[in-house]
Amino acid sequence: MRTSRILLIAILCLVSTISFSNVESNEPSFIESIDYGINSIVGPFSDAIVSIIFCSVELFGENVPLVVVWLMVGALVFTVYLKFINIRGFRLAIDIVRGKYTNPNDKGEVSHFQALTTALSATVGLGNIAGVAVAISIGGPGATFWMIIAGLLGMSSKFVECTLGVKYRVVKENGDVSGGPMYYLKRGFEKKGNGWAKIGYGLAIFFALMGILGSFGGGNMFQINQATQQFVNLPMFSSADFVTNSLLFGVVLAVIVGVVIIGGIKSIAKVTDKIVPVMCGIYCLTALVVLFSNFEEIPNAFAKIINGAFSAEGISGGVVGVLIQGFKRAAFSNEAGVGSAAIAHSAVKTKEPITEGLVSLLEPFIDTVIVCTMTALVIVITGVYDDQSGMSGIEMTSSAFESVFPWFKFILTLAVVMFAFSTMISWSYYGLKCVTFLFGDSKKVELGYKIIFCLIIVVGSVLSLDKVIGISDAAIFAMCIPNVLGMFVLLPEIKRDLDSFLSRIKSGEIKSYK
Repeated sequence: MRTSRILLIAILCLVSTISFSNVESNEPSFIESIDYGINSIVGPFSDAIVSIIFCSVELFGENVPLVVVWLMVGALVFTVYLKFINIRGFRLAIDIVRGKYTNPNDKGEVSHFQALTTALSATVGLGNIAGVAVAISIGGPGATFWMIIAGLLGMSSKFVECTLGVKYRVVKENGDVSGGPMYYLKRGFEKKGNGWAKIGYGLAIFFALMGILGSFGGGNMFQINQATQQFVNLPMFSSADFVTNSLLFGVVLAVIVGVVIIGGIKSIAKVTDKIVPVMCGIYCLTALVVLFSNFEEIPNAFAKIINGAFSAEGISGGVVGVLIQGFKRAAFSNEAGVGSAAIAHSAVKTKEPITEGLVSLLEPFIDTVIVCTMTALVIVITGVYDDQSGMSGIEMTSSAFESVFPWFKFILTLAVVMFAFSTMISWSYYGLKCVTFLFGDSKKVELGYKIIFCLIIVVGSVLSLDKVIGISDAAIFAMCIPNVLGMFVLLPEIKRDLDSFLSRIKSGEIKSYK
């Protein structure tokens, strides 16, 4: 309760400061001047960082971000080296989520299902709604095919990073768990000896710093920006003051997020295991209705997707350009190889790390192969990508759904707000674990981070801070550099653990509980 009061007081102080300043001067000009000032100061630094992280190489006339190549190569290597674990482990993964091999007495904080939904809540979001539309608008329907392929390969990356997360996690005497790339980079490399410890610790520190920055930007500020714009642009608010509505919305969401994250991963998991199935269910059900309303166009849509994937004449970059768009948007959506999900999956109740690795491979399948494909099919079938009229990604998706449901903007707003909320509470946990890794696991450190995180929600609701978000987005993808490197180094031991686990399942040594 004490933590709740401190969070609420901090938020109210920030709101009163903004409100008082707005009384003394014209509200829009005050907000805009702050936004402009911050962006101007951060701008040069942001542009430099973004250009480094997203630097590109030219392949077949198409500029390809090296970070995407790094993720693609990693996913392909992991898939082949582990003999297509993304396919052969799929059925076993579902059995584990259902609790078939779950011992309720194992150490950990959340169930396999709750760990999965917590990680999904951070990835299923605006990338599934707006990012897919961007990929199709640039690469055509064929980008959908490569997005699916990237999602399938990304399942192997998730398997490796989440297995390592559980294997090298730290479980305290009170049952609290800390895990993720920073732990397996440090502890996994220490086991190898011969100077590997310093390399691993350096990589772990870099990952944690990027994780903190990413949690404030892509995991917070970008989410509240998009949710606020979608909410205050509803017809019922069109005549009201934009800043006041935005600020009020930000305060309400900050308080709700604060109440949830105070309880830690158990509290977060209790929310996400309800929100994720509901929001995915509503969105996919609506998509299915649109698809069946245009049932006769479904075969033609699949034909466009397949043909466009291999014969993309007239599209920038040709087939390679379409492939890159598909892989890029899949990587931005499911974050396979980034390492963030391993932090959530590390809290699972299990003594067998491989079990959670198998559960985690379902994440890119749900996020990319199912939800992203649903969005893509709706856009292709309704034909809105042919008549873009300057529409942005989210506007294009909304227009496609509104062709069947004129009132879809309300459903879309609900989806965006729920997606943003769930992403924020999950990324708050990711950022917190990165903070405690660097600065110690104390109540003061935890409280300080949570207060800052909630205050940023309020600030992000009224300021765009494009340059700040740019740095933060770059930070999220910078996380994949040390993470994938660590996965390559530790991959042989994952293969040994996987072979051992599967043989024990086959022999009956690992017993079934259901």
